[in-house]
Amino acid sequence: MTIKTTITQTFKPKPPKGDISFGKNFTDHMFIMEYNSGWHSPEIKPYAPFLIDPAAMVLHYGQALFEGLKAYKTDDGRVLLFRPRDNFLRLNSSCDRLCIPQVDVDFALTALLELIKLEQDWIPTDELTSLYIRPFIIATETALGVHPSHSYKFMIILSPVGSYYPGGLSAVPIYVEDDYVRSVRGQAGYTKASANYALSLKAQVKAKEKGYIQVLWLDGVHQKYIDEVGAMNIFFKINGKIITPALESAILPGITRDSVIQIAKKWGYEVEERLVEIDEIYKAHADGTLEEVFGTGTAAVISPVGELYWEGRTITINDSKIGAFSKRIYDELTGIQYGKIADSFGWTVEV
Repeated sequence: MTIKTTITQTFKPKPPKGDISFGKNFTDHMFIMEYNSGWHSPEIKPYAPFLIDPAAMVLHYGQALFEGLKAYKTDDGRVLLFRPRDNFLRLNSSCDRLCIPQVDVDFALTALLELIKLEQDWIPTDELTSLYIRPFIIATETALGVHPSHSYKFMIILSPVGSYYPGGLSAVPIYVEDDYVRSVRGQAGYTKASANYALSLKAQVKAKEKGYIQVLWLDGVHQKYIDEVGAMNIFFKINGKIITPALESAILPGITRDSVIQIAKKWGYEVEERLVEIDEIYKAHADGTLEEVFGTGTAAVISPVGELYWEGRTITINDSKIGAFSKRIYDELTGIQYGKIADSFGWTVEV
């Protein structure tokens, strides 16, 4: 397929340097492609609202999913993407679970590269800034009745962003949710289905009312095994080992998570992917072997956890400061992403 490109006649002002929030500003252009008996009509066009029928199935039955990745500007002016193919492969995994037609990964990557080339002046260069990339798919068939839609829109929009959390690398306090659950085995917790995030909002509001930044979810059956944080996978450094919950159908297979595991193993750390009980973490804190807790994800990269609250008990980790391993892995990952250090894994793609 040939991608049609239409250049805007009205360019937006870019956000001022040093004042870039997360996900509030959007670039001049977007990519859009339609599905009716096959994907067709790919186009890069000016960013704008689009019409949707009130009976569009996404509005009633929730067939919607998304991905998230970033573009980075190097000191010498190059533009790098970090593991973009893996994002589109994961998008297709979400598509399969939600009965949405999969996209051609090579074509999606080509479309993204063309869009980034057009919008590369939007990539900020301040410290800890990047261009956030949001591919998403929604069901558009005009019909009431529960069945997979016969038409869809696949879109990519771009947003210059700063740190996901206002405190940057400051340790965040986390509320361990012991009432609501995020997902269970056999549901869609391993996907980036939009509904997963809607269902997390109630607990997120509850946590914020108690003064916590994020929610740590426990499993949906026993409510004792750790799944993940609302916007991140979770890691624990206990007695020198790097431990993270094993991937189950309720846990998102994070690309940053996988990157951390590969780097840690390369450095010689013992890495365990297994069931992790919340009680184990509290016991490790009590006996002094809990060294660090941190989250991983595209938005925040690495987010140190300074406090956990569970069933009325609060523990403080590493004096609410970023740990040595967390800082080292953050420096390694961002060094690769921004082209400051050699990418021995072959993860980056130059635009």
